[in-house]
Formats: sequence, C-alpha cells, structure tokens
Amino acid sequence: MEEDFEVRGAHEEALEHAAEKGIPLGQKVALFSAVLATLGAMVSFLGGHTQNDALYYKNEAVLMKARASDTWAFYQAEGIKRHLAEQGAIMMPTASAKFRADAAKYAAESQSLRAQAEAFDRKSEEADAESRHALRPHIKLAVSVTSLQIAIALASITALTRRRWLLWGAGLFALVGAGLGILAWL
Repeated sequence: MEEDFEVRGAHEEALEHAAEKGIPLGQKVALFSAVLATLGAMVSFLGGHTQNDALYYKNEAVLMKARASDTWAFYQAEGIKRHLAEQGAIMMPTASAKFRADAAKYAAESQSLRAQAEAFDRKSEEADAESRHALRPHIKLAVSVTSLQIAIALASITALTRRRWLLWGAGLFALVGAGLGILAWL
C-alpha cells in the first residue's frame, strides 16, 4: 500500500501562518499605493487637460486680438483716406464730386471695418474669459496630485519602517488629495 507524505517547507508554513493573521502590512501598503498612483494619474491627466484648454483659449484670444488690431489699423487708414478726400474736395472745387464720392465710400467702408474690429475684440475677450475659466481648477488639481504623491511616499516609508502610524498620515494626505481633486471639478 502506498502512502502519500506531504513535506512542508518553512515558506509554506509562513504563508499559512500569515493567512491566518490576515493581510500583511506590506501587501496593504502595496495595494494602497497602487490605488493612490492610479488616482494620482487620473488627477494629473485632468490637470494637464485644464492647462491645454486654457492654452487653446488663450491662443484664440491672442489671435482675435491680432485680427482686431489689424482691422482697427485698416479702419484708421480708411479714415485718413476719407479725410484726404474731404480736403481734396475743399481744395479742388472742380473735382469736388469725385472727392466727395471717394469720401462717402471710405466712410461706408470704415463703418464696416469698425464693426468687424469690435466683433474681433469681443471674441478676444470671450476667449480670454474661457481661458481663465478653464484654468480655474488647475491649482486645486496640482495640490491634489502633490498630496497624493506625499501619501504614496508615506506609504512607502510605512512599508520600510513597519511604523503603522505613518499609514494614517498617508491616509490623511490621500483624503486631502482626493478631496481637492473632487472640489476642482465642482
């Protein structure tokens, strides 16, 4: 008759003994750190997204301001042309009809240019406001990521030193980081 014998090593006994006690501190810290790293990556992505949006709108504001500036310069040029045509009508009465027609044409064009320049100015102000609005949550997100990184560092120190009280500090920083991340989007 054949008998089976189980030969158990010290490692297997240590694992079984640890399983009876619950999850070891190192595994808790590793799991906690992985969750924090994932949360930190998400908050960091959102922070980068806010910066990209703010830069896009700021670029749009600068572009509209440049267009407004160009249009205002053209408006001023048309005003100078109108003024010269009016002066020509005064100085040369024989060609007065042509100068007056030119002055009327320049006056009509300048009104259209003024409306365009004002529209570009409004668009620039709107894009600038959008940029400020997009950047608003960025500081909270940056502090959130920093708090989550501190929490990960404290958790790592906990694993190295086996000082459980450091894990409470890590948890506190994790709560601050998560809370700021949530507040940034409210």
